Amino acid sequence: MIVCVCRRVNDKAIAQAARCGASFDDIQIDMGVATQCGQCESSARAVWMQCRPSQPTAHLQLQAKAPAPA
Repeated sequence: MIVCVCRRVNDKAIAQAARCGASFDDIQIDMGVATQCGQCESSARAVWMQCRPSQPTAHLQLQAKAPAPA
């Protein structure tokens, strides 16, 4: 669905950027969302809020345990 008519940006593009960790300011700069008429800002922010990572995640690497001595 098109969120920003002025810049022809859809919800999938906003969601993908949000999932990659982009801030809303980044999305505005990169895609031009909510920079022209401003009518899409609330919808664009809603999509961004739903799709952004809520907290940073740590990537943990599991180490194989050595077998117990017999």
